[in-house]
Amino acid sequence: MNGHVLRMNGVSVRRDDAELVRGVEWTVEEDERWVVIGPNGAGKTTLLSIAATQLFPTEGEVVVLDERLGATDVFELRPLVGFAGAAVANRVPDSTTVLDLVISAAYGYLGRFGEQYATPDYGRARVLLNQWGVLHLEDRTYGTLSEGERKRVLIARSLMADPELLLLDEPAAGLDLGGREDLVRRLAALADDIEAPTLVIVSHHVEEIPPGFTHGLLMREGRIVASGPLEDVMNAENLSETYGLPLKVERIGERWTARAV
Repeated sequence: MNGHVLRMNGVSVRRDDAELVRGVEWTVEEDERWVVIGPNGAGKTTLLSIAATQLFPTEGEVVVLDERLGATDVFELRPLVGFAGAAVANRVPDSTTVLDLVISAAYGYLGRFGEQYATPDYGRARVLLNQWGVLHLEDRTYGTLSEGERKRVLIARSLMADPELLLLDEPAAGLDLGGREDLVRRLAALADDIEAPTLVIVSHHVEEIPPGFTHGLLMREGRIVASGPLEDVMNAENLSETYGLPLKVERIGERWTARAV
């Protein structure tokens, strides 16, 4: 691989009369940890769906792991891209057990459909569930889990196939303060792991940026406001433009905060 894990050139997405994403230029390199931030409707989830090869752009070029969308078999590419978010969560059958949900990712399924799993699969799935603090839930069904438990189980699932690129769409959405901080701590540990895949997470809130993340992409109304190293893009001017109101931005240790002026 040439170092570019993800590259978008002039990417736009249109649906009817709406332009969900327009003119995006974005490159993600190996070992970088990115956070994509912006208000509702900014185009963040659309951008992540393109990176996950789940959505093709109306215009522009997308290269994922050296493969250009439209000129490669996405079904062979997708196992190399871990993806967790509402688009996955909404498709999981409530009756699926946690262990089966995680293991099935290695086979490209959402839950078990009669196939037999190899013994090493069980071991890897349990290691990942333990890493995300949900091993004790392995026999529970997905429909009985809390929102925070579902988030962590789906992240464990997204890592099952040992992806080269990991995309997490609003992993802290709907969590209470304790759940959010626990998740941020675990994401920080993942970011610090030199064997972890390249990471991209989407969030509405700067408070959810885990320590160890290196780059930021700020979006508003489908376009990029700022992109680059976090210390360069995370400032009052950029975030005020992103959210459309005057904001004060502070960094305390390795965490960020923002509030209206």
